Amino acid sequence: MTKATPEIEALAAQRLAADEDRLGKFTGAGSRRTSVSLAGAWGSFWRHPSPYMIGSFLVGSVVARVLVGGGSWWELAIPAALVALFPVIEWVIHVGILHWRPRKVGPVPIDSLLARKHREHHADPRQIPLVFIPWPVLLWLLPAYVAVALLAVPSLSAGLTLLVSVYGLKFGYEWTHYLVHSDYRPQSAWFRSVWRNHRLHHYKNEHYWFTVTTAGTADRLFGTYPEPSEVQTSPTVRALHAAEGL
Repeated sequence: MTKATPEIEALAAQRLAADEDRLGKFTGAGSRRTSVSLAGAWGSFWRHPSPYMIGSFLVGSVVARVLVGGGSWWELAIPAALVALFPVIEWVIHVGILHWRPRKVGPVPIDSLLARKHREHHADPRQIPLVFIPWPVLLWLLPAYVAVALLAVPSLSAGLTLLVSVYGLKFGYEWTHYLVHSDYRPQSAWFRSVWRNHRLHHYKNEHYWFTVTTAGTADRLFGTYPEPSEVQTSPTVRALHAAEGL
């Protein structure tokens, strides 16, 4: 890997500082982050249950896929399709499930644990445990993927390929989301754009910038990627649905 020159490093630092200054209008004067190394962030990431739970299923599915062997060439389309569709899947889940507005069907309240925890996450984006998918959800969701994958495709090898892809993407989502909310300072242009996108969602307006692992992908497709200067700062960005009396 080519080592960055001092000029490139200085330019990256200037761009990061500019992003932080702009976002400072939304996050407050104390939002400037300290410098935490990527290795330090990686170590802290493993202090939470979610990486172990998802990682165990990922490793298990990889081992099973290797042991089964064989397979057809078309199975390569499974991870390719999932990677291509993931920004859309992520957007739909974020909007439809995580930003679910609590309601009642007759006397029965409809409000999932995911939605409740996500409201807590918006109320305090710096509370790291709230960044992760709740472990009680993972307890049933991760095994459920096994049943769905084995029923969704015509062969065991393809089902395991699908599982490897799903668990890999889920692990990547958890890591990226954690890194955005950690004290790691963006070093690359790609991560700086992801970092900025998600920070705008949390501190500028909760009705835009719904993708987490990408920036300007599904949000552009669904019309939720406006120019930040043209968007009013939401009074409910830290209290989802508060304007609706919830």
